Amino acid sequence: MVSTADDQAHKAIIIGAGFSGMCVAILLQKAGIDAYVILEKADDVGGTWRENTYPGAECDIPSALYSYSFEHNADWQYKWSEQPQILEYQKDVASKHSLYERIRFGREVASATFDEQRHHWTVTTTAGEIYTGQHLITAVGQLHHPNVPRFPGDETYEGIRFHSARWDHTIALADKRVAVVGNAASALQFIPEIAPIVSHLTVFQRSPNWVIPKQDRPYTDWERWVSAHAPAIAKLSRFRIWLRGELLLLAAMRNNRLAQTLLRRMSQRFLKEHIADPELIAQLTPDYPVGAKRVLFSDNYYQALARENVHLDTSGIDHFTPTGIARNDGVEEAFDVIIYGTGFKTNPFLAPMDIRGLGGRSIRDAWADGAQAYLGVSTHGFPNLHMLYGPNTNLGHNSILLMVEAQSRYIVECMEGLEARGRSALDVRQAVEDSYNAELQARLHTMAWYEVAASWYMDGGKVTNNWAGSTWEYVRRLRQVPWHAYDLLGSA
Repeated sequence: MVSTADDQAHKAIIIGAGFSGMCVAILLQKAGIDAYVILEKADDVGGTWRENTYPGAECDIPSALYSYSFEHNADWQYKWSEQPQILEYQKDVASKHSLYERIRFGREVASATFDEQRHHWTVTTTAGEIYTGQHLITAVGQLHHPNVPRFPGDETYEGIRFHSARWDHTIALADKRVAVVGNAASALQFIPEIAPIVSHLTVFQRSPNWVIPKQDRPYTDWERWVSAHAPAIAKLSRFRIWLRGELLLLAAMRNNRLAQTLLRRMSQRFLKEHIADPELIAQLTPDYPVGAKRVLFSDNYYQALARENVHLDTSGIDHFTPTGIARNDGVEEAFDVIIYGTGFKTNPFLAPMDIRGLGGRSIRDAWADGAQAYLGVSTHGFPNLHMLYGPNTNLGHNSILLMVEAQSRYIVECMEGLEARGRSALDVRQAVEDSYNAELQARLHTMAWYEVAASWYMDGGKVTNNWAGSTWEYVRRLRQVPWHAYDLLGSA
């Protein structure tokens, strides 16, 4: 039975209470817009940092930059903070800004439909509850639907298996024979944690990664004191981290030869410091440019692979058996536990929600050839739909929170400017969106991401996830709403 969850028509409905949803909510409050609600499918804030609790989970952006610019944290314990402290930071921010009062937990959104007469969105949860709001803001992220590949016979396997994002902490891995399928960013973090305690570990690698040493360490008491009492120095540290990403990592992704050479040498030097076997070195050396796939950061991954109880398999998986895995080289191995370190399903965007705009058109149909959006925020035919961390706003070189803050400010300006103009809805013009994305894809074609046949950055034969420029360029382009790019509908 369908029920109305709220008698009030909200100014905005925010889907998701991770970093993005919390950010736009705080900026709405600062702008004096309090008539909003956050719908969160889980039982607490945090997004990916609530979901990923595997051993060694931590951010691959230094803590000083992986935090809101308006909420400095002087209590980071490490230069690269682990999951528990990041989640604690999010909870502290949510409490400070009274966000818990606006969040409806356990509300997973099933569908959202734009009402063309009343110019508002009707949102329905999986439980049948209905919310209405003038603006719909999606803040669901890109890394929250685990990708679990299928293999012949996997249903016959009688042991324990789970994805790293659904880590089973009730399973004691000590003295177990363990297989890790995949070597993506999560696997790179949990493999060094479990390798010393298992009896045997086989890592099934499809392709190697460019791995750069993090040089992580705890912050000293003196550094934390300076961070708390000398904000100018804290900002300078944040700026230095940002600048390194812009000048080195982004340059490599733009196929700059000097940056590519520097990062390759850094990675190879790190590899050869800890791996002596020439065959293993060859197996761990990518055959694609730095940045074509996600650049990974670790201080202990290669040391884990060098252990006597660890085996790297590059022949691949042929099929599962009741007791383990049969490899493509004909060898069968028995495993007590199989862990998928295979990342996330990032496409299609906004799945599995059924979002319908003008004329009842589904966003899945609109994005049949791959997702696209104007500035990563707006897409034609879906008035008052605003996306955070939307198409082509992912980064491979810097903190996504820089993008999220720019998007949040832009969305707030859209809402304020629309009301100031006496209108009730705005819809980006198709020609504007198409022109923007033609320019964006032309730039993306010159970058390292097109040097590989397929990656999670791509859908429909094009890069749908990543931004082509610097964070500075993106922030500048979203500094003011270009009202000429939108059709304004209705009256306030």
